[in-house]
This record gives sequence, structure tokens and C-alpha cells, in this order.
Amino acid sequence: MNETDVIIIGAGVAGLAAAAALRRAGRRCVVLEASGRAGGRAWTVAVGGDAFDLGATWLHDADRNALRTLAEAAGDALLDADGPRRRIMMVEGHPATAAEEAGYWRAAEDFDRTCHARAAEAPDVALAEAIAGLRDDPWMATIETWEAAQISAADPRRFSVQDWSANDLTGRNLWVPGGIGALVQRRLAPLAGEISFGTPATRVDWGGAGVRVETPRGTLRAAACIVTVSVGVLAAGGIAFDPPLPASHQAAIAGLPMGLLTKVALHVPGGDMLGMEPGTVMRRRLGRSLEPVMSFHFWPHGARHIAGFVGGPTAWDLARAGEEATQAFARQQLEQAIGAEAVAKVGEIVVSPWADDPLYRGAYTYALPGQAGARAVLGTPLGGRLVFAGEAVCTDGLAGTVGGSFLAGERAAGLV
Repeated sequence: MNETDVIIIGAGVAGLAAAAALRRAGRRCVVLEASGRAGGRAWTVAVGGDAFDLGATWLHDADRNALRTLAEAAGDALLDADGPRRRIMMVEGHPATAAEEAGYWRAAEDFDRTCHARAAEAPDVALAEAIAGLRDDPWMATIETWEAAQISAADPRRFSVQDWSANDLTGRNLWVPGGIGALVQRRLAPLAGEISFGTPATRVDWGGAGVRVETPRGTLRAAACIVTVSVGVLAAGGIAFDPPLPASHQAAIAGLPMGLLTKVALHVPGGDMLGMEPGTVMRRRLGRSLEPVMSFHFWPHGARHIAGFVGGPTAWDLARAGEEATQAFARQQLEQAIGAEAVAKVGEIVVSPWADDPLYRGAYTYALPGQAGARAVLGTPLGGRLVFAGEAVCTDGLAGTVGGSFLAGERAAGLV
């Protein structure tokens, strides 16, 4: 039986950050990864020769994002992700007028003020309930969809307004040339030491003085274990725990469902820009109720593809229908925006795999109404030897982000 100080399950950003912190402290650790690569939901692929992040796109809240510090210390150049973007809101087929734009920003201020105020009260309610008094505003369904489905990957009818408020990201966003997943592979993974790929943890025995972790390649023993797999995997019983997790942790897992944000890259061969300037972000105003919608980012930072985003219930419905349904939806939504003649020039369409991959079962977590405290509960160590880490346990406002995952991994390393 192999022995070490700490066993880390999962080589995503949280697992890699935990391993790097433990190695700096002089502790021995083993990182187990079920897949064949490091990075988890930070994953960069090539689309038409350009980098495309299937998961995390920007370094959010960059001034307190540890990945920014890591990249800059290594001499990597990071770019402003916000300034180069030109935003267009489509209203019934035409760009919003100045008056319509002003109406949007007034509604956005009302939304923020109302939701933060409601989050400060008890009891916790769904975000959709919190803004019930604003329904007459013609922009409210658009903003609700953007804030819940497109940013938080959540169904606003099942999304804690307190969790939304706690994780309402502020600060600047940075773009990583070459992709965030590639940055993690290049700069963070080497700091974690050796990673055992193709080695899923199937059972964690934490009832004794230490921890035993069973894998298809054998059993490992350590003083402690850090589990960084997604809550989707935990909820599906992907790892057995002996003894079973306490009721508090099981309830926390149930209170933090995986949301889904599906990203698509629509590659356009050749030099045709389809009449759209690089960096243009296009959204459209919805009706008075939630409806399926995709937003687009044209030629991000000079790439030869259009990035599409769809989240929440629509993303799950499309995923259940299969990848071809998501591709067809992307084409249909883009056609509404720029016309059938332009869309006919689109070639390959790449779809992120988070809904179907059993190693993730979603993109990132959100809290159900009344469960905003579940993140802190799930992050509470068990017996001093079992700790959960990842974006799901973040209580510092970075839940759902790679920056939050990094900090959660370092925190877990400190706890063991």
C-alpha cells in the first residue's frame, strides 16, 4: 500500500493549487486525476488555429486572482478583457437606440439595488422572486436571464438571491493570450509535482486514524485527503465515502446543484468578417418572460471564430437533445442576429462538453434558495483529515471561477 502525507483527488485548478502549496510546505502529496490531462474545467482547445477556452474565459476580479499573479510572475502578458469589447444590444432586429440603451442601464441599476437589498433580508428567496416587483420593466427578463443563466449558469427560479449577491463579481477582467487552460497547464501544473493520470478515486475510507483511497490501480494511504472533484460527481455518487458523509455535508451537496454554461466556437474559414468588428459582443432584448437565447462575442482578440454562450435551463435542454441540437441552436440564433447569408459561411462548430462528461456533470455550482450557507458547510473539514475544495466551497465572492478554485485549493492545503 502506497503511503504519503496528503492524497489530492482531482487535478483541476483547486487540486493543482493545493498540491503546489503542500510542496512549498515540504509535505508529500499524490494527485489523482481520472482523465488524461490537468486543468479540469480550465481547458483550452484549438479552433481553426486559434485558442478557445471550453471553460473559464477570463480571469475575473483580476486584482485578487492568484492566477494573474502566477502568470505575471512568469512574465506572461495579460490583456484587458473589457475595454476592447464593443457591446451591441439588439431590439427587435435593430441595434438599441440611445433611449433604449438608457432604459437598459436604468433597469440594470434597479435590478442590482433590489437584489442586493433583498439578499440582506431573511428569509433567502429565489432571484426570480426577489425581482417580482420589477416585472413591468421591458428590460427585466433580459437582465434576469443575463445575470442568472448567462453568468451564473443558473435557473433564476431556483437560484438563491443571497448566493447571487455574495458572488456578484466586481473589478477588472483579464484575457489570457493562448487560453486559461493552457496557462494552467504551463504555469500551475508543474508546481503540483507528479500527477497520476487515468486514476479515478472510487472509494475514500476516512473512518480511521488516516485516510485510505481506493483506485483501479491500487490503494493509497495518507494522513489526510483533499477532494476537488465537482459537486456533480459527488451528487451522482462518483466516489463512495466510508463512513458516509455526515448529513450536513450531504445536505450541502444537495443545496449546490451544478449549473450549465455551454460555450460554442463557430469557426469562419477565410478572411470574411461577416460585417462585424472584432470584439463586438451582441445580445438581444427578450420579451416579458424568460426565453431561449444565446449571446455572441465576435472575433475575440483577433481569433477567427465567434464565441457563443448559452446557460441555465436552455443549456440543459439543448444538452439533453444532443450536441447537434446545440449547434443548430447556435446557427439559428446567429442567423437572427446577422442573417442567413452570413451564417452560411460558418464552418466547424465546437461545443463545450460539461453537461455530458461524467467527470464534471455541469459547469459550476449555484445555491438553491435557502442554501447560500451550503458553500461554507461543504468546505468544513471532517475529522481533520478530509476536506473538500473547489469553486463550490468559495465564500469569498469568487464561487464559479478559476480564481476561486485556486484560493479554495490553497485553503484546503492549509487546513490539512
